[in-house]
Amino acid sequence: MFDAGDGPAVFGILIVGALVAGGALYVEFTYSPPYWVHAVLWGPLIVILTLGFLRLSKSALLVLQYKNKAGEGRVE
Repeated sequence: MFDAGDGPAVFGILIVGALVAGGALYVEFTYSPPYWVHAVLWGPLIVILTLGFLRLSKSALLVLQYKNKAGEGRVE
């Protein structure tokens, strides 16, 4: 049985967080919109990007485990 663990979730959160934070800072300093625009713009984008990236990264990690015949570590 394959287990992707927490790796895809951690990397997804870090990558999406960096992209959204950079985008939010750019929009804030370029256009200076009210705070509700940030909430409407970045809230759904965070959810969509996180779920999309999680699905992609988790499936890629499982495929790599299968192709490389990765198994559980054994202590002897």
